[in-house]
Amino acid sequence: MELKGLYAITPEALVRAPERLLPAVAAAIAGGARLIQYRDKWNAPDERLRLARALAQRCRAGGALLIVNDDAELATAAGAHGVHLGAGDGSLAAARVRLGPQAILGATCGDSLERARAAVAAGADYVAFGRLFPSRTKPDAPPAQLATLTAARHAVAVPICGIGGITPANAGAVRAAGAALIAAVDGVFGADDVAAAARAYVAALGEAP
Repeated sequence: MELKGLYAITPEALVRAPERLLPAVAAAIAGGARLIQYRDKWNAPDERLRLARALAQRCRAGGALLIVNDDAELATAAGAHGVHLGAGDGSLAAARVRLGPQAILGATCGDSLERARAAVAAGADYVAFGRLFPSRTKPDAPPAQLATLTAARHAVAVPICGIGGITPANAGAVRAAGAALIAAVDGVFGADDVAAAARAYVAALGEAP
């Protein structure tokens, strides 16, 4: 699957309520999310593995990709499609060896083209820049500029992901700046109607759900 479109990331509130997590992810996929990132820093290891396996199955059934945040071993054990690593969260090269050549590797790059170039050289399949706008999920994250996305589009030969405070109202500008992937946390999973929220992003990107 091409790495583009809506990239929905699971929030703490859902991960702490596993009975709500799978239905919410299914709704996001139904609304048009192409990638799901399982971000879980709160549950015990056995529970994380159980949920990751269930999410991998749900994503495959819905035609989406599951990316595990920060944990290559969990991604491997769960049968996920790949892993996303932040700064200081491990080696992309080691993750490639662990997950194999077909896995999707993503890297957080903040507002730095240098980090993006280094990540691609180490094997990243996409690079993420943010936060682009004020964010309720990570309000203290350093800001990134839309201009960095545009520069990155010419600096690296992998898809670019924008993250941080992206809404349907500003998603088009992020896409126009160079992002193939539009990441959202609360904008999708914080909505009363998750599928409708996902559809709003997809419509803003000019894509069919």
